[in-house]
Amino acid sequence: MRAARYYGKEDIRIEDVPEPECGEGQIKISPSYVGICGTDLHEYLGGPTFCPVSPHPLTHETIPVTLGHEFSGVVSGLGANVSGFNIGQKVVAQPTIYCGACGACKNGVENACYKGGFVGLSGGGGGLSDAVVVPASSVLALPDNVPLDIGALVEPLAVAWHAVSASPLASTPNANVLVLGGGPIGLAVVQALVARKAAKIIMSEVAPARQAFAREFGAHHVLDPRTDDTVAMSKELCGGEDGPDIVFDCAGVPASLVTACQAVKARGTVVNVAIWEKEVPFQPNMFVFREAKYCAVLGYQRVDFEAVIQALGSGALKPASMITRKIKLEDLVEGGIKTLVSQKDKHVKILVDLTS
Repeated sequence: MRAARYYGKEDIRIEDVPEPECGEGQIKISPSYVGICGTDLHEYLGGPTFCPVSPHPLTHETIPVTLGHEFSGVVSGLGANVSGFNIGQKVVAQPTIYCGACGACKNGVENACYKGGFVGLSGGGGGLSDAVVVPASSVLALPDNVPLDIGALVEPLAVAWHAVSASPLASTPNANVLVLGGGPIGLAVVQALVARKAAKIIMSEVAPARQAFAREFGAHHVLDPRTDDTVAMSKELCGGEDGPDIVFDCAGVPASLVTACQAVKARGTVVNVAIWEKEVPFQPNMFVFREAKYCAVLGYQRVDFEAVIQALGSGALKPASMITRKIKLEDLVEGGIKTLVSQKDKHVKILVDLTS
């Protein structure tokens, strides 16, 4: 079968590899659509970072590994003792790999498993292939009214849903929220905030195309940090007396950290959603003088996948416009990864279509 195999920096090859066998308690999925993630870009441009160069503690694999962790597909095989699924059924897979035995897992924080990883990055196959085998416990059915291309957006939407769940939004009446960074995850956060009835959503983003997407997805106000004073204007938009109740940092650059700390209201909350590439200077007094909270989130849990799928089925989430291009597997590098690098301001999510 075909598979996109990651060998190292700027080295991804479409190869023919053996099709995986479906074991007990497992489900084989024929991927239909696969999203290209920012993590995939980082691995291509400067990795390996997540992809293992020494045996992964759970998959025991090293590069080359098959990529693709944002995927939807149809069930093509059922292992022994698997029930509740049918051949041909539309599904998505939560790609989290966790041990179930460490302190984090025992405390219900398997997304932060001390040995963890992801299908499509850490070994164990990946969505950028003609078949992938995963535990039945990680598979979720899609409603009949949710098409497979939209299903490939469940994973990034789950990241956003998890971040919003970790924030005090639910306990903050008429919450004012600032989102820093309008990339795919920042735009997903906007959609999750709309679905969960945030009173006022302010987006700060430099790229005009992504500013337009933010408005389309429901941001009430969009600021350009190149020309707007985000701290002052967000305070003004929140009534003039205090800043936003919650700030989501989806940019992960030194300027966004400072802006978040300066913008958030006294006893407000900053939620870090970004993955940081480098160490940055940090002055804790920015929080101390406001008694503000800093909350970090990582990935998602099953409950987030379930909530996103339910919201897609009900129409509370309408993310179709996030899909800005579909390509074939053979065009992964040139039409997908390199396009997202060179034209990142024009695209949100490029999907690899494995049905064509």
